[in-house]
Amino acid sequence: AKFLHAGPGYGGSCFPKDTLALVKTAQDYGTPVRIVETVVAVNDSRKRAMARKVMGACGGSVRGKRVALLGLTFKPNTDDMRDAPSLSIIAGLQDAGARVVAYDPEGMEQARPLLDGVEYAADAYACAEAADALVIVTEWNAFRALDLARLRSLMKAPVLIDLRNVYSPDDARRQGLRYIGVGALARFDD
Repeated sequence: AKFLHAGPGYGGSCFPKDTLALVKTAQDYGTPVRIVETVVAVNDSRKRAMARKVMGACGGSVRGKRVALLGLTFKPNTDDMRDAPSLSIIAGLQDAGARVVAYDPEGMEQARPLLDGVEYAADAYACAEAADALVIVTEWNAFRALDLARLRSLMKAPVLIDLRNVYSPDDARRQGLRYIGVGALARFDD
């Protein structure tokens, strides 16, 4: 069931490659697999849509704003950046004029050669400092135990975009954060 949770899209070394190989093989044999083709297209679109979600949470524009991302890898407990949703999200935010700061417990060294113009923070709290928005991209256990009140006190604006629904909207609101989740929690933003 965990694999059916709402999120910013899939990535990694296997599933994206396997879906593309299946599509290519089907095309080679003249047998379309529209459902797989659609899955690939929707995943690519989903990643780009997450940057737009952040922009919407910031009033429609991130130009000149500091956006903090927690989690760069495609899943927790790895340093794997292959097809990670963070890559598309960061590109979209930067294209829109955001200054991006990021923290990942294991993936920052792998991310550096893939991402230009990203500032890397020493930890989640340093990442949140002076941020106009904080975005949870990867559901690391360390991010599940953050002190939300401390995060709020460090941030310039109290906007939490939780792309993995790590926190409940009520918990975030109690700590003074404006919460935007995905899926069923998408509109708990006051």
